[in-house]
Amino acid sequence: MVVYRCEDSLEGIFTAIYNTYEDGRNRLDSGETRISTGEEPYLFAEDIAVVSDREKAEKVLRTLKRKFGEKDFWWLCLSLSSADEEKAQAAYLTVSEALRRGVGPGHLFDAMADSGIHKAYVLGRQAWNEYHHLMGFVRFRELEGNILYSKIGPKNNILSLLMPHFADRLPTENFMIYDEKRDLTGLHQAGNEWYLMQGTGNPEHWRNFRESAGEQSYQELFRFFCHKITIEARKNPELQRNLLPIRFREYMTEFD
Repeated sequence: MVVYRCEDSLEGIFTAIYNTYEDGRNRLDSGETRISTGEEPYLFAEDIAVVSDREKAEKVLRTLKRKFGEKDFWWLCLSLSSADEEKAQAAYLTVSEALRRGVGPGHLFDAMADSGIHKAYVLGRQAWNEYHHLMGFVRFRELEGNILYSKIGPKNNILSLLMPHFADRLPTENFMIYDEKRDLTGLHQAGNEWYLMQGTGNPEHWRNFRESAGEQSYQELFRFFCHKITIEARKNPELQRNLLPIRFREYMTEFD
């Protein structure tokens, strides 16, 4: 068995997939080649360290989009945002099987009886559900200097997927979204592109940042609004938990 060990990123995993084909490993039995983002040992396996290569990753990216279409490529990226340790292997098996079968756009995940393809699809669905929730549950607060700030703690590494959504809807705003579980910050300057910064630390640690003068008043008004529109006779805590999972509430103003 040969194990390609790469960093936990799209660039790292796509580079590893490229290397398996470059080395001819794709012609071997699927159980003989693995891609891993972790450090778990495999007995009697040959370890190959993968150095992320943007050029190789972009070649894989273009190939996936061309052969399987934007929608399936997006779903594959969602699966790779998962925290599951088997995500890289599932993606590799999905891609290699689809290329072997010669399927076209929209058919990357057709062979759901295949364990690797099924795994990748399920991981993508889990990440999509969280992404869909956070598009509506992210709450911003205004800092001094007209900067909007939000803190999140998702299970999946979906900040890079969320940033385009908010950049499209807040193009004239300066805002940042901080993923506290990964110490990762998405930054957007009004009228410009967004980018990610790793290891920047929570803006609460940046002493120059303070909430604006009217922020507390607006937070209180919003909490009051949410309280007043509540219809006591129609309270349904179980349904509310299904629609608004408890793990999101610690980051939401109305639940402070």
